[in-house]
Amino acid sequence: MSTVPEVKHPTGMVGNSAESARKNIARRLLPFVFVLYIANYLDRANLAYAALGMTRTLGLSDKVFGTAAGIFFVSYVALQIPGALVVERWSARKLIATTMIAWGCLTMLTAWVHNAAELYAARFLLGAAESGFFPGVIVYLSHWFAYKDRAKATAGFMVAIPVSFIIGSPLAGLLLGVHWFNVEGWRWLFILEGLPAIILGILGLFYLTDRPADAKWLPTAERNWITEVLGEERRAKSEVHSYTIWQALRHPPVVILAGSLFFSYTAFYAFIFWFPTMLKRMSGMTDVNVGLLGAIPYIAGFIGMEVIGWSSDRMQERRWHFAFTQFLAAAALVLAVTLTQSVTTSIILFAVFGFCICGEMPCFWALPGAFLSDSAAAASIGFINAVGSVGGFVGPYLMGYLNGRTGSFTAGLIYMLGSLVIAGSLILSCPRERTRLQLLPIAR
Repeated sequence: MSTVPEVKHPTGMVGNSAESARKNIARRLLPFVFVLYIANYLDRANLAYAALGMTRTLGLSDKVFGTAAGIFFVSYVALQIPGALVVERWSARKLIATTMIAWGCLTMLTAWVHNAAELYAARFLLGAAESGFFPGVIVYLSHWFAYKDRAKATAGFMVAIPVSFIIGSPLAGLLLGVHWFNVEGWRWLFILEGLPAIILGILGLFYLTDRPADAKWLPTAERNWITEVLGEERRAKSEVHSYTIWQALRHPPVVILAGSLFFSYTAFYAFIFWFPTMLKRMSGMTDVNVGLLGAIPYIAGFIGMEVIGWSSDRMQERRWHFAFTQFLAAAALVLAVTLTQSVTTSIILFAVFGFCICGEMPCFWALPGAFLSDSAAAASIGFINAVGSVGGFVGPYLMGYLNGRTGSFTAGLIYMLGSLVIAGSLILSCPRERTRLQLLPIAR
């Protein structure tokens, strides 16, 4: 099994100076890209709360909202690979900034939709606008962080997912209750949550620096050190055989991982887009209280990401950690379907679900490196993520369709728990890890 060759630090800078460079880069870049990703997820998932107000104003059905939530992923998946190529051949900084400004404008324009066709078009265009952001950030981090620091940097970026919901859920609930200048709250939700992406995109053009060689904010010695380290890594990697994605696909674990992620994402995105509506109809609470209580599963998800990731690292085991999260989340849904419980009990069960469905992320994305060489694993990650993201269409769409046909969320919840059982079972059919793994997390 080939690995990325170890690169020794260039002479001329000893430990303390090198450590200073790594800390300065992390302090400068990671908080900013973390905030960017929060803005990204706020704009991707704000339809979940806007649907509460849009239903009253526009009279759209659950099937329409399920389709609108899912159609985002059609253009998002289709353009991810071309987006990654543009990043590498143009400028990560410019692509990140451009995509943020574009999706911020589209989010704000979504405030003025009046029917299902306009909503579909807005979500499709939003998926296209966001498609280059994640690969852009991943490429950007590779321009600044040495191989041994890159997974930790990506993990710091990825934790923005649950944080975005912790912030966004109460904010959405509050905005749904306003009616400023004779404009409904759900329209203000799109306007005010789209605006930060535009502002951050403009700031990014000036704040971000494409490569260390251009970083005037780094001392000269530190700038030279990171430039030389990354240059040595590129030269070392060029000596390792590079697999194409088609060669990587010959490995059965890649297909298994892609299938497992598809079913896991089906349940994850169905929950993201339908939990506020389920909570509203089940409890009859105000939109503000739905927003406040809607943050609880994501607080649990943040804890789950830390606890399960720590346990997986400590035990150097991934398959059973991932499978455990899927089976426990499925068990929580079984109880939600079969028991007649109070709103409090339901929120507790969905908090368990959130703990598991976010906690599985670090475990899953450590697995490709267990079965493939580093180069083949890198080639397969884009394919696995693309296949998995199709679940982002299937889950919300089927949830809306089944609810429309049956008048209840029960059928959709049963589909979600079945998807989780399949995801956990598939992962256990992968070969056991044969090497000491490094976490390689990726965003949803």
